[in-house]
Amino acid sequence: MCRLFCVFSAASLFLTSCQSSTRNDAPKTVDEANPIQIVVTTSMIADLAAVIGAPFVDVKGLMGPNVDPHLYKASEGDVRLMTGADLVLYSGLHLEGKMVDIFEQMEQRGQKVYALTNALAPEDLRESALFVGNHDPHVWFDVTLWAKVAKRVGELLIEYDPSHAEQYTANLEAYLLQLEELNSWIYTEIERIPENRRVLVTSHDAFGYFGRRYGMEVRGLQGLSTASEAGTADVQNLATFVADRKIPSMFVEASISPRGIEAVLAAVRDRGFEVQIGGTLYGDALGSPGTNADSYLGMVRENVRLIADGLIGEQ
Repeated sequence: MCRLFCVFSAASLFLTSCQSSTRNDAPKTVDEANPIQIVVTTSMIADLAAVIGAPFVDVKGLMGPNVDPHLYKASEGDVRLMTGADLVLYSGLHLEGKMVDIFEQMEQRGQKVYALTNALAPEDLRESALFVGNHDPHVWFDVTLWAKVAKRVGELLIEYDPSHAEQYTANLEAYLLQLEELNSWIYTEIERIPENRRVLVTSHDAFGYFGRRYGMEVRGLQGLSTASEAGTADVQNLATFVADRKIPSMFVEASISPRGIEAVLAAVRDRGFEVQIGGTLYGDALGSPGTNADSYLGMVRENVRLIADGLIGEQ
């Protein structure tokens, strides 16, 4: 019944917006005064599109800093914005779970709507332990996978606006070099952590790709999606794990309430082990403008510094 209502509501919202939106599908001449109008879902995608498309794009993100995409519901204004865009870019793999029906209807209508994770091969993806046939959507925490997503953005921009292909290609190549440097730096930072402490405990299971790529065990209190809350048994089981492994720090996430990890912390201390909150990681969104985490490159570096410093701790 809920599923039927949600689908009906999304369809009504989409149709209402389409009736009030005037969108010209004819090819347009792109220049700095008349940029490609791109609407994206997450702040990571907004950053990527702006970097690769400069100076010929105008990027509008629906989800601001510290917004949880798992729980985000599109407003009528959001849908109107998307229906008036030249390109709509979203992550996919059900990250934006409450918006899937809207994207499908836009595609059926012939709008240029793209799930960027479609650029990844099946072997790139992590299976979800909770949902058979579904995959972990948090691909940006493996920098090598984010490089593939970046290439896809470059392809889409060139496809839409071949007249500036040289600029988009140059932007992409420069960004890929930065990603390569970032990837190498992460390995160096993780090597600072003693092997027996390379265990990352966070609010939800957002860092699986990070752990797989950079050699860390990852435990999240909640699952891949924050739509389902952790129960008392989850808290107690994680507390036992942390106490037994003597993990010095756990981490909260900027877009998720810290209450769950704080409950784990109290339960660990009840077991006689002193654990700390090592800091606030950026999981599903970038940080606010002006912070160290207001870009993808900055967000990853900020996370890795916190993780390394928190897990090294006092030896």
